[in-house]
Amino acid sequence: MLKAGIVGLPNVGKSTLFNAVTRTRKAEAANYPFCTIDPNVGMVLVPDSRLEVLAKIAKSATTIPTAIEFVDIAGLVKGASQGEGLGNKFLTHIREVDAIVQVVRCFEDPDIHHVAGNIDPIRDIETILTELALADLETVQKRLDRVAKDAKRGDKSAIAEAEVLKKLQAHFNTGKPAITLGLTPEEKLVVKSFCLLTDKPVIFAANVKESDLATADSNPFVAQVRDYALKHIACETVVISAQIESDLIDLPPEEARQFLKELGVEESGVGNLIKSAYHLLGLRTYLTAGEKETRAWTIHAGDTAPKAAGVIHSDFERGFIKAETVAYEDLVRCGSIAAAREKGLYRMEGKEYVVKDGDVILFRFNV
Repeated sequence: MLKAGIVGLPNVGKSTLFNAVTRTRKAEAANYPFCTIDPNVGMVLVPDSRLEVLAKIAKSATTIPTAIEFVDIAGLVKGASQGEGLGNKFLTHIREVDAIVQVVRCFEDPDIHHVAGNIDPIRDIETILTELALADLETVQKRLDRVAKDAKRGDKSAIAEAEVLKKLQAHFNTGKPAITLGLTPEEKLVVKSFCLLTDKPVIFAANVKESDLATADSNPFVAQVRDYALKHIACETVVISAQIESDLIDLPPEEARQFLKELGVEESGVGNLIKSAYHLLGLRTYLTAGEKETRAWTIHAGDTAPKAAGVIHSDFERGFIKAETVAYEDLVRCGSIAAAREKGLYRMEGKEYVVKDGDVILFRFNV
């Protein structure tokens, strides 16, 4: 299962956020650096409002959402790439995840210690990115040293790899992450084998105080994070209040909704963060519905119908015949499979069909 790693400086709300997304008290959240040493790992259900709607149409007895894995990684500090603050160990933990959720503190609170002494979201972001880039630069340099001899002998693959490594080296020296380097599809495949930290997709979680959640759009710290994310990495920023979300863990759903409403907020920031992380990982969802259950299934963007069928059972992929398919929006608009079929919106798709997010599918197979 693909993993999203929660990273950031110490005391920015990472462990509190991890507890909120996993709806547990698994991670210790304390007002001192490095209260997390070993990473906490938790399964997180992906919110999907389509399930309840589809369950009513299919008269399903239950709904089953899909899930992803989140990892709470200890705080990085300046000098982590050189081992500062157990940095080498923590960088290894980041290397093992597939996408990064960087938590950025966007609130003042004299009672919560900040490792740099004051609040500056851009400095904090760049501290993390710089340490990741320095670690990657070391990786690239070591790899370049290894392929240099083969490249000198005229080995074509070594020459091609060395060219990509030199591009990365120059890019890192400008302070930019690998993910922003323009590369050909072939070069991207080469880079993928390096397992670079800054080549992982990123999303920023701007962590605000409870009292600032409803007015986050006017928060200058949040505005700085959003602007930086778009200009420098072309990635998304989600606003959350980790403390609020942590407080909601023990409340029943209806009470949680009422609590948020009283704060002037309609939807949980954590719900948005989970969904954004899911898409950041390149994951998509198709749906199945019947009397027993309505269920969400995880696939990768670009998966064909047989591959999607194999998520349910390998026999479905092996003996795939066709996929009876209707888009979720069309089904809801029509109100039933029969009505969708009458309007020509219920389709028979073959082996080459690329499944779209929100497709409602019934697979036909024969083994």
